Amino acid sequence: MTSWTPAAPEPRSTARTAAGGSGGPAVPPRDVLVVGAGLAATQTVAALRERGYDGRVVVLGREGVAPYDRPPLSKHLLDRTAPTWLTDEVGADLTALADEVHLARPARALRVTGDRPAVATDDGEVEADALVVATGAHAAVPAGWQAALTLHTWADAQVLRAAVGAGRRLVVVGAGWIGAEVAGVVAAAGGDVTVVEAAATPLSAALGAHVGALTAPWYAAAGVRLLTGAQVVEVRPDRVRLADGTELVADAVLAAVGARPATGWLGDALPREADGALRVDETLAVVGAPRHVRAVGDVTLRRSGRHGWVPGGHWDGALRTPAVLAADLLGADGPVDDPAPYVFSTQLGHELALFGLPDAGDDVELRGDPADGAGWSALWFRPGTGTCRAVLTVDRPRDVGAARRLFGAASLPVLDRATARDAGRGLREAALV
Repeated sequence: MTSWTPAAPEPRSTARTAAGGSGGPAVPPRDVLVVGAGLAATQTVAALRERGYDGRVVVLGREGVAPYDRPPLSKHLLDRTAPTWLTDEVGADLTALADEVHLARPARALRVTGDRPAVATDDGEVEADALVVATGAHAAVPAGWQAALTLHTWADAQVLRAAVGAGRRLVVVGAGWIGAEVAGVVAAAGGDVTVVEAAATPLSAALGAHVGALTAPWYAAAGVRLLTGAQVVEVRPDRVRLADGTELVADAVLAAVGARPATGWLGDALPREADGALRVDETLAVVGAPRHVRAVGDVTLRRSGRHGWVPGGHWDGALRTPAVLAADLLGADGPVDDPAPYVFSTQLGHELALFGLPDAGDDVELRGDPADGAGWSALWFRPGTGTCRAVLTVDRPRDVGAARRLFGAASLPVLDRATARDAGRGLREAALV
């Protein structure tokens, strides 16, 4: 990969930001280059046009496929054999909105010098006054696991779909969101599914051990074998070997151990976090880079007045924050939208929605009894306070709307814990602030 050393970040002078109430440039860019062709990229181009931007917009994609929605890849792995196109899902046609769309022209490197960033591709450089990095994420594959399948793109879904089915053996390594969704879908279709998880409980990284453990019984009920606290030492196309010597024979092995920001192509051109994420401010400007360099979606670690630093990977963020980026880039005044982190999942016969960011040190309060089958919710509170940092709803749709509204304010909600625990009362009744 070619790499250039960037120039020093451009000073954020008052002259440059005078026209934008939230720090945008005084003069709209003549042209904008968007690298990526997923939800965040599509929404960025749509937001620019909705703001009346009539400059040139060029889009570089890498998959060779029109923009599609990713959540159905796992949730509907076997019953949707065509992509869920974003033109239908969000009503934005990228090819109609942009001046040039190159769906199979991946970015190879970035040069940031002067006022016009330049992206290197196999067909030469592309320059623009403003750059938006929206290259999304890629499935994480630990060293030595190259024989495993992954699920992040439409191409991945096609390969996995062909490898699973009734009577076929699937070993899923990882009991996170994607692993649980795929396991449930394949088992419901008659597949023989085993899920291997290194942690003591499913979803422990997202929900913590206590709440994650409440999801463990779902696996057996769905006909899925769950092995927790199991260390994988070898992955082959037809088997997985564990540290205790157990061998799990398979027709397919799926590595579902998370995703990483797809920013390797940037090299040292922009400051990146250890996992590759780009730290951005509330207006999606890359911290430590010129203000005409923006990033949005899965590649970001976004500053939030409510939640602190929010990692990418949230569908709602990719849907809504491009409007903030477009407004600031074009120098428009107005409030900055700060969407709450939001994850929704259909897994093993249950509907989950998570709002906010749980912390490992938080107090956890349960709303309803997970054992009675009537649905329940979990709430995370700063220790010793009523400040609620996150809400998980499980098969409890009436709490979903309430949680969404609670996290729509400028600050974290403050709740009366006793009221919040009472499943017979509305969740919003617990609000104190």
